[in-house]
Amino acid sequence: MQLMASEVARVVGGRLVGPDITLSGASIDSRTVVPGELFVPVVAERDGHDFIDHALAAGAAAYLTSQPPRGAVAVEVADTATALAELGRHARSRFNGPVVGITGSVGKTSVKDMAAAAIGADRPTHASPMSFNNELGVPLTLVNRPDSAEAVVVEMGARGRGHISWLCSLGRPTVGVVTAVGAAHTELFGTVEAVAEAKGELVESLDSSDVAVLNADQPLVAAMAGRTEAQVLSFGRAGGDMRAAEVSLDCGLRARFRLDTPIGKAEVALAACGEHMVDNALAAAAAALAVGVGLDEIAAGLGSARLSPWRMEVTELASGAVLINDAYNANPMSMAAGLRSLAAVDRRRRLAVLGIMAELGDRAAAEHAAIGVLARELGIEVIPVATADYGLAPVDDAAAAVAALGLVDGDTAVLVKASRAAGLEAVAAGLAGQ
Repeated sequence: MQLMASEVARVVGGRLVGPDITLSGASIDSRTVVPGELFVPVVAERDGHDFIDHALAAGAAAYLTSQPPRGAVAVEVADTATALAELGRHARSRFNGPVVGITGSVGKTSVKDMAAAAIGADRPTHASPMSFNNELGVPLTLVNRPDSAEAVVVEMGARGRGHISWLCSLGRPTVGVVTAVGAAHTELFGTVEAVAEAKGELVESLDSSDVAVLNADQPLVAAMAGRTEAQVLSFGRAGGDMRAAEVSLDCGLRARFRLDTPIGKAEVALAACGEHMVDNALAAAAAALAVGVGLDEIAAGLGSARLSPWRMEVTELASGAVLINDAYNANPMSMAAGLRSLAAVDRRRRLAVLGIMAELGDRAAAEHAAIGVLARELGIEVIPVATADYGLAPVDDAAAAVAALGLVDGDTAVLVKASRAAGLEAVAAGLAGQ
């Protein structure tokens, strides 16, 4: 969206230094700045103020700063991250269309991608890039909405109680989707029930004219219907308003199913891989239906949806081996889904390169061990990376995992999965280069 520099200064309570110019969106990364954007230097492990000159050289039209201005157009503020949040709040106030907020322990980004595609088949739609779901990503998503967009899809993550509520105060969703609740970030929350309490803050933010989209197959999520004034639209494989029937997978793990809804039925063929993507598609379809998209458009959008990188990317290598790159992140629910997807691949030998599932706290050892047991039950060989908790001696790092795999042949399928910090996308890259 376009903003005047003076408007930015007024909204964030800052001081404009330099001429009043038109700005188009914002960025916190000097490497990806687009000409005309506002650069927001965030102070974290590195001080973004050190990269202001790089951002200006890349075409940034202005910048926020909590330090003395260094030329060009600047807006002086007390804290740049707080100013970005206020700018996001202002951007939301200038938008009158539907905003879909999505949270959950698993599937947030995939549901976001699918919902954006399903709604986008009907009207111009803007969505969070990748996993921009925190106190920086949500306001950036709002500020970077094109003026032509008629709907916005925002992913919302939680690292503690009250976090979702705060993000909702910025984004003010009119549709709230809770994908699932499981043992993710239990190091921070303590229990799965505490995770559910935090995720449910999304539906608590909704008004009576809004819609809460809830997973009918999960009791902790279904119970959130009692925490909201909004209308409830449920989805699920076992029950719910939005259901999938006659599910089948092709040789590339892409699902086909009949979508049953309160307004009719439609045939859906997903581009996304893995049977668990059917659940994500149901959640996305419900969000699209809630904002008035027709069934034909929903089916077409789901069929064309492409997921963010390193999420169930299924490729056949030159050798004929199948590679499943699901290395972006992992928790016990998504890890189990990944293993079951691997087990469904028509190959004689199935290998899983598994790294740590982070932020599980006291549950870590037991959850890793349970995944190790599941892999054995499914007939999957595991190569653990940097953790012995799967019940096997680990290799040290991604390079060692690639070496342990060696040359994989056409009888082999390989899953690569771990939490983001493990960096196991390097394993997938090593295999893809064979």
